[in-house]
Amino acid sequence: MVHTIQSHLLAGVPASQSIAAGQRARDLKAAGHDIVAVTVGEPDFATPPEVIEAAFAAARDGQTKYTPVSGTVGLRQAIARKFQQENALVYDPSAEILVGTGAKQVIYDALIATLNPGDEVIIVAPYWVSYPSIARMAGATPVFIEASPEHGLVPTAAQLEAAITPRTRWLMLNYPNNPSGAIASREQYAALAKVLERYPDILVMSDEIYEHIRFDGSAFISFGAITPEMRERTLVVNGVSKAFGMTGWRIGYAGGPRAVIAAMTKLQSHVTGGASAVSQAAAQAALQMDPAILAQRAAIYEQRRDLVCGLLAASPALDVVRPSGAFYVFVRVRDTEVLGGRPVDDFLLDHGVAVIAGEAFGSPGWFRISIATHDADLRAACARILSAFSR
Repeated sequence: MVHTIQSHLLAGVPASQSIAAGQRARDLKAAGHDIVAVTVGEPDFATPPEVIEAAFAAARDGQTKYTPVSGTVGLRQAIARKFQQENALVYDPSAEILVGTGAKQVIYDALIATLNPGDEVIIVAPYWVSYPSIARMAGATPVFIEASPEHGLVPTAAQLEAAITPRTRWLMLNYPNNPSGAIASREQYAALAKVLERYPDILVMSDEIYEHIRFDGSAFISFGAITPEMRERTLVVNGVSKAFGMTGWRIGYAGGPRAVIAAMTKLQSHVTGGASAVSQAAAQAALQMDPAILAQRAAIYEQRRDLVCGLLAASPALDVVRPSGAFYVFVRVRDTEVLGGRPVDDFLLDHGVAVIAGEAFGSPGWFRISIATHDADLRAACARILSAFSR
């Protein structure tokens, strides 16, 4: 009889807390409970019709076979144009760009392909739920920096310096941030780059999947474009899921150093062999669209941000971080004693609203609300949250 199924690396890793929270809400609703769910990190906008038509056309044209492991030539060229035009980053599409089955798989490829047991990965809290787990699956140790609201939830140079050891291999950045919606400024990035100049062996991963969802005219700069040296050490991760409403198409991509891309491509050749050909055709069409649609969608998210922040501001029990981007609102419970020792998501479920607890993001005492849903749901969720914290 087999007594141990999971590897020792996987045994210490939880399932994705955000996915689990969403499934829990769906199960409760299916069982007849009155639950307003604001958990899912998925746009409520549909994939643009021209993207869907491009996928149909590709399938009818016979583009249903294996593609090159790193992605079709056409999509890699479109990605290279996007990086150059929008981010001032020049990559060789034949050697410095990789297409994967979602940005999550691209991040997995990068860490699994480059980390060894004993290596360390610096992760900024609040962080996307999967960063620490993927680092641990690679045998590495996550080292956390707790970014403070006083500094815009962006790490300071002093914090970065203090976290670096001889074992540091990667620094992971994610702006606009999930879950906080924070955006790093050019000056904040420059300060981090100045520290990294003294540590030439550290790589940087800049997860920019929410790049096009920004509010109040907030500027965006890719970390890879901060200095020429950072360009040579930064893997820029992006995708079409969040901006174009294409989560189910599963296309992410990265641009970065040749050696890193080569290692990722080698790994991917044994894991998936490459992303779906039809999905790649759809992603290529998305990257060639008029970007006006992205601004229109961001404007709707901004209105929802204003709605939620305005409603929750009425509670003296909550501190609401006003996001500059992404489609989340991150909220701190000022006095966690009101929770009675329970996780905030359990507490709020008793009041008919499903959120994701801050523990999933390395921020106990906080919770995340997704604004990627209709105004009616947001109003109902906020009303229940206000009621829960008024007792």
